[in-house]
Amino acid sequence: MVESRKLWILAGPAIFTGLCQYTLGAITQIFAGQLGTLELAAFSVENSVIAGLSFGVMMGMGSALETLCGQAYGAGQLDMLGIYMQRSWVILNTTALFLSFIYIFAGPLLKAIGQETKIAQAAGTFALWMIPQLFAYAVNFPLAKFLQAQSKMNVMAFIAIAALLLHTLFSWLFTFKLGWGLAGLAVVLNASWWFINVAQFLYILSGTCGRACNALLRSMVLYRFDFVCWIPEES
Repeated sequence: MVESRKLWILAGPAIFTGLCQYTLGAITQIFAGQLGTLELAAFSVENSVIAGLSFGVMMGMGSALETLCGQAYGAGQLDMLGIYMQRSWVILNTTALFLSFIYIFAGPLLKAIGQETKIAQAAGTFALWMIPQLFAYAVNFPLAKFLQAQSKMNVMAFIAIAALLLHTLFSWLFTFKLGWGLAGLAVVLNASWWFINVAQFLYILSGTCGRACNALLRSMVLYRFDFVCWIPEES
């Protein structure tokens, strides 16, 4: 019972955060269905094939940071947390650059695997609009592992539910009041993911992460990136 309680204190907010982030796409799909069959099909194909592939790659690469941050935090090397996260940002954003070609050529790729022409074209156009979400993944997963290593799960849950509520409101506003269609849904979904990133980063900068935050700021100013190691500049 003691172990279960300790696990659920961390797992509960983590599960809730994951559900809220997953529901962002589900809410968008619901509103896409209100626009029409073609719009629903276009979003579903893009979300499940293009974004789903990118999400899996980014999630897998970001999960590697979980081990590094967990080991550093357990060893009391809090200064390394920020440095690990900055490295991961560089690596994941570089990966996102390569994955962006899948978004750019999504239409022809979907046609090549047998998708109906109209749906492939609509999904390809929507994929172009969703490129900012790809880079949001690259920023979000290192942020999440950085906070998880320090058991900052509750704040992640609060940010996630705020993003979900705002996402639902603005999806309704852009779809039914402004009439932006799929383009509006893309804007809102991109903005929701970047809202999560900005809110988490501002929380880190607020000083609640102590030495880990200080190390992150120092690494941004005093360290230069090298593909082998991080070397402090001469003072």
